[in-house]
Amino acid sequence: MKVLPLPAAAAVMLVLLAAGCSSAPPTAGNGAAPAGAAARHQAAIEANRRGESYVRHGELDNAARSYGEALRLSQSLDDAEGIGANAINLSIVLQRQGRFADARRSLAVIGDPKLRFAPARLAEAALRHALIDLDERRFSSARQWAESAAGHCASGCALAGAIHNVRAQLALQAGQTGAAAASARAAQAASRAANNPAELANALRLLGIAALHAGDAAAARTHLEQALALDREIGAPRKIALDLLALGRAALLGGERDAARGYYARALAVAEADRDAPGAAEARALLDGLDKAATGK
Repeated sequence: MKVLPLPAAAAVMLVLLAAGCSSAPPTAGNGAAPAGAAARHQAAIEANRRGESYVRHGELDNAARSYGEALRLSQSLDDAEGIGANAINLSIVLQRQGRFADARRSLAVIGDPKLRFAPARLAEAALRHALIDLDERRFSSARQWAESAAGHCASGCALAGAIHNVRAQLALQAGQTGAAAASARAAQAASRAANNPAELANALRLLGIAALHAGDAAAARTHLEQALALDREIGAPRKIALDLLALGRAALLGGERDAARGYYARALAVAEADRDAPGAAEARALLDGLDKAATGK
């Protein structure tokens, strides 16, 4: 059976925001800090929360401004935890906007030797660098950053599943289907152990994509349907759209053209409702491809 090639856009976005769920804002102090510092700290928390709300509503410009303000306030207090959380969140939004250089610059503060960051934060920043590089198809650099993240990720690290998922993506891009499936299975196990449904869904999606590359439509559909169920439960529109697009490819691989069209149309509706321009563009392109194939043009 013919193996379907994986479009570049889909391959890059499989784990986008895998480590991109926004970092939680640092909690307010115990009241011992001077009033001015406490007020700035609270203002940083509120700016972070506004940014999170703007992301949920697809208002990325406003989200970037809010996270940028939260980062500025945290820097004014020399608050390493706040700086790390807000730099990570700002990088996620900037990446979604396609502002890759700005996203990298927002992460640069986490490498500042004058500040002391926990290993988990350093791992998170390295993983964000890897995801940005994946988005720009800079695979060699992405691999280096993923290994840097693994180096900071001690036993029991919450990011283990995400790191394995990035490795799976890199293997897919290199045409190493078996290695991709192995890394995705490792991500599946780590995500279950950490009770992380978002990363588990990413692992299942990657297993589905690996099965597509191997020409196994039935296995792909099984994994992708499980990913879709999790992403619906979580409420992750961008991931839901990716699941539906991949399910459309699985249907097409199995010779079910009408079913593929239905999946692509559903993905388009989800992406448009979520203001996800790249996802909507990919769904339209796949629908147009089916139309052209049907008319022979």
